[in-house]
Amino acid sequence: MSGMKLRFDLLEHLTDADILEEVLSNNHRYKPEPIFSRTGVGSLRSATPEERAQEEARSAALIERLKKRAAASGKKSSGKPARSKRP
Repeated sequence: MSGMKLRFDLLEHLTDADILEEVLSNNHRYKPEPIFSRTGVGSLRSATPEERAQEEARSAALIERLKKRAAASGKKSSGKPARSKRP
């Protein structure tokens, strides 16, 4: 597992375009189901080490963009990932 952390405090600044960018960057890894499959799903092949490095770079860049959006909106980010409220 990489050193990426969930930043729930920045989620409200995430846009549809941010999500679409990540979806499209992983789209080449998707393998659709066979025509006669009954599962109704496809599969995602494992990422190469290079793809993992690119994923981490995109994640770091996204966090920086979200921090800038948070600062521009006047809301302060705690800089720490939010704790889950699950018991």
